[in-house]
Order: sequence, then structure tokens, then C-alpha cells
Amino acid sequence: MKEREAGIVRLKPTLWNSRYYYLRQLAKEITKIIDRNIKPLGKVAQIADFGCGNSPYKELFLPFCEKYIGIDLPENPRADIHISPEGKINLPDNSVQVVLSTQVLEHVPNPVLYLQEAYRILEKNGWLLLTTHGYWMFHPDPTDFWRWTSMGLRKIIQQAGFEIVDFKGIVGRSAIGMQLVQDGLQFKLPKFLRPFLTIPMQLLIFFIRPNPLSKCTKSRCRKFCSVSKENLMLNKK
Repeated sequence: MKEREAGIVRLKPTLWNSRYYYLRQLAKEITKIIDRNIKPLGKVAQIADFGCGNSPYKELFLPFCEKYIGIDLPENPRADIHISPEGKINLPDNSVQVVLSTQVLEHVPNPVLYLQEAYRILEKNGWLLLTTHGYWMFHPDPTDFWRWTSMGLRKIIQQAGFEIVDFKGIVGRSAIGMQLVQDGLQFKLPKFLRPFLTIPMQLLIFFIRPNPLSKCTKSRCRKFCSVSKENLMLNKK
């Protein structure tokens, strides 16, 4: 597995980071969700970061759990638990209170199995916080399979047994279009010249983002953040 960018870069990106705007919005949204949904729980026993990489948002969740568990592929030495070749996690049923999944679902070969496993390890009334892509450039880590419409993403989450309590697009269509233009151009440039493209493009993306006073509807947004709760109306298999 290639070395991933440092977690702190994702949490607090600099302006010359080619992902500055969307990483900034993602961190803001995750912080809001913690305040709204996780903090009221008090200090839970376990939070599982399912597809953890190097756990870039760990410091945000640590004050609210006794144990933070990183779960990832066997190639990741930072993970506390490695996923089996069958996609299974070595954790008991109903053993964690929160599952965190940030920009992971597009990389997994079987999203349905992934969500079912998240459901299995969550205790009754547990929370799934999931973010993923609508549009995005190809970025294997180590694989890259999927992109979703808002309807498609809601469908597979609900089919896994979850009740969606919050679902939000966090990057609008114009902003993601400009991001893709930037990505198409920057790799044609030498590395030392890329910040001269990235900084003005990220500023432009910031200024053409959806007006905060207007609703960024799910059909017009291309980065999604979902907060889901185990649906107690369904029997666990």
C-alpha cells in the first residue's frame, strides 16, 4: 500500500492543497455531526473507523469514546483490525456504538457487504457516519470502483437496514466541475508549478460554491454526507 497523505493534511488543509475546498467542507460537516449526533451520547465505549487509512479525523472523535478502532486492509500497518479476504471484521455483533466511513465506499469491491458488516457490528440504535463521492476523478487506493447519485446512495444504505436521519450534499455541481477542470490540468504541470494553478482554482471554487442562504439540493450536489441509524424496525440476520 502506498503511503497516504498525512491525516492532519486532510483535517486542516492548506490553501495550496489541491483538495482544499472540499476537505475544508468535509471537516466542517463532520464537526457539525459530532456536535449534533455524537456529543449527546456522552463518552461511548467504541468508535470504529471502517476503512481508516491513517485515521485523519481521529482527533475529533477521541474525546467522545473510550476506544477508537481503526479497521482496514491487511496492507495498512496503522489499522488495529484487518479486514478478512471475505470482507469480514473480527468484531462481535452489536459491539460498537459508532461506525465512521469517510471517502471509503467508492473503493470497496462490494458496497452492500461493506454496509451489512457495518450494520452487524453496530449495537442497536448505533450510528453510521458515511461520506463518499458523486463525481470525482479516478483515485485507486488500492482500488476505485463506484460513484453515486443521491438516490442510489440512499437506496443501498437503506437496503442494508439503516434509517437515514440526515443526508446532505456538501459540494455543489459548479464547484465540483471546476475541481475536475483543475485535476485535468494539474497533472500536466511539473510539481513545482502546480500550486500556481491550485491556489487560484481553489479560490475560484470557494467563490462559486452554493450560496449558504440557498439550499444545495441533493440532486445538484456531488459530494455526499449521510448520518444513518440502525433501523430497529428490521430484524438483524
